[in-house]
Amino acid sequence: MRWHRLSGPLKIGIAAALLGIALAVIGIARGNVPLNFQSILIALVISGVGWGLVAWAIATAAHDVEQDLAEDEKPDENSLTKSV
Repeated sequence: MRWHRLSGPLKIGIAAALLGIALAVIGIARGNVPLNFQSILIALVISGVGWGLVAWAIATAAHDVEQDLAEDEKPDENSLTKSV
């Protein structure tokens, strides 16, 4: 998978997921998670998926709004013919 081919919201989601995983690793290192495989895996997955999904959803919504606003600013072909 090539990074430059990904959409902006997906890049933001991946970056946030990596940040969430990094914060989970810090929490694990500080002793906030029991040191067994299942607990560590759950902490990493919940942090990565949670942060990534929320950031992706917000970025996608913002991207969609920007596209809608850009479409509204384009002159309508029908309005050009009516004004002539």
